[in-house]
Amino acid sequence: MRVLVIEDDATLGRALQEFLTDQGYVTDWIAEGVRGLNALLNHPYDLVVLDLNLPDVDGLSVLRSLRDQEMSVPVLILTARDGLQDRVHGLDAGADDYLTKPFELAEFAARVRALARRHVGLSRSIVEFGTISFDTTHRELRIGGERVTLSVRELSVLEMLMQRAGKVVTKQQIVQGLSALDANFSENAVEVYIYRLRKRLEGRGAVIQTVRGFGYLLELETSHS
Repeated sequence: MRVLVIEDDATLGRALQEFLTDQGYVTDWIAEGVRGLNALLNHPYDLVVLDLNLPDVDGLSVLRSLRDQEMSVPVLILTARDGLQDRVHGLDAGADDYLTKPFELAEFAARVRALARRHVGLSRSIVEFGTISFDTTHRELRIGGERVTLSVRELSVLEMLMQRAGKVVTKQQIVQGLSALDANFSENAVEVYIYRLRKRLEGRGAVIQTVRGFGYLLELETSHS
């Protein structure tokens, strides 16, 4: 399961990222609302932890933009705004839960687990293509039934290709999708991860084709026998 924390307080943001990672979630942390929204629009997340007092845009605006895009990803608002009307506005804007600061980590973890259970029950957690099977909730990849370990970035690139199997994924789309992991991620880095993935998929029934001038395409391997 992949979580995005949008929190401008660096100390709290890093602490939440480390805590959620220790809990077994793949976690990204972003300090700005616009950059967080771009990450959500370009990469699949299973849960968002959203602060409202962001430096560039109000968190409610981020939330409303998500819902306007018909994105159903669960959102847990985590904020110092503790008034009744604040909670009402947050839930009416599309939040699934509302937790005020200061808070106890045990309660925070329980709320995350509850939203995760709800989301898994509503979403398709297994993506399959040929012999490749990817559990998006537990971030587990199997090829031909065998569990395969990839780096976080390799797995993220492969996930984008699998989600769009049969369609071209541009380098820019991959860069935008992985910008939450690394703001300095470049198109040159994309070529490195594509090369590594090709080596891992060699002889496994799927190939990554280069569509010159456009991007990459995941296809089933064609037998030449």
